[in-house]
Amino acid sequence: QVQLVESGGTLVHTGDSLRLSCVASGRSFSNDGMGWFRQAPGKEREFVSAISWDSANTFYADSVKGRFTISRDNAKNSVYLQMNNLKPEDTAVYFCVADKLAKVVGDRYIDYWGQGTQVTVSS
Repeated sequence: QVQLVESGGTLVHTGDSLRLSCVASGRSFSNDGMGWFRQAPGKEREFVSAISWDSANTFYADSVKGRFTISRDNAKNSVYLQMNNLKPEDTAVYFCVADKLAKVVGDRYIDYWGQGTQVTVSS
């Protein structure tokens, strides 16, 4: 059984930093893309960031570019999201995903999703 388990979400204040982690189990994703999506209350799910299997290529939504950094550790089958200078509009449930990179970046029929972790940024 493949599982992606996120952690690190919590309540923070504007300008704070937070690091999300996601650990995969049940299969190795060392040859796949991994990434993060988020969904705010009343809004559609949106792409946040993705990273290629070898960390050579990273992708970011315009809204987080320059503030968020994605990384991964294939030995730990994990992906991370360092979030700096958080804003209230970053409040959302953050989901970890894994699949072929093109599917992650394009949000197309991604096979593997975590359950999500709540990030709340208060002003």
